Amino acid sequence: MNLSEFDPRAVLALGTLAAYLIGSLSFAVIVSRLFGLADPRSYGSGNPGATNVLRSGNKGAAVLTLLFDALKGYVPVAIAQSWGLDALTVTAIGLGAFIGHLWPVFFKFEGGKGVATAAGVLFGFAPALGGLVLLVWLGMAVVFRYSSLAALSAALSAPLIQCLGWGWGPATVGCGVMSALLIWRHAANIRKLLAGQESKLGQKA
Repeated sequence: MNLSEFDPRAVLALGTLAAYLIGSLSFAVIVSRLFGLADPRSYGSGNPGATNVLRSGNKGAAVLTLLFDALKGYVPVAIAQSWGLDALTVTAIGLGAFIGHLWPVFFKFEGGKGVATAAGVLFGFAPALGGLVLLVWLGMAVVFRYSSLAALSAALSAPLIQCLGWGWGPATVGCGVMSALLIWRHAANIRKLLAGQESKLGQKA
């Protein structure tokens, strides 16, 4: 699609808004309803995300939540890339989807922590970037069995990997913003980790 005839500021604003609305689809809640499960905001950590859905004991629901949460970050960025939009607009669209997950307009602004959606955005920026950050997450998750610790490690690594691999630019700033928000959203998990009270992967609510 040729968007050169449109005002770049309008494309940035509308693209970011559309991505935010897509990000506002809380698939943890949607999938749980389809599976007849309790609202994930009502048990465990109270976080509407795949890790908490897993605490329901339904692995299929957790996998679908993870997949769709990642796709809602990846698809808007991939479309923006395929349309040849500039790096700033692509980054803004990625951030729009991520912020939509954190504060979803369709679910009273009660969103998740954004790990899967951020991963989708990173894969949209560059598949190799998403893959390397995912390896950091997997390594920490396998060794320590704490999803939150794995997420924090991946969040800290993302801006560094982006900058070292692709140079400084809007995507580096976008990675930094997502990382800062991810760490902030994990404040309670950090306190639990330090106190030795954090739940491990797969532990039921």
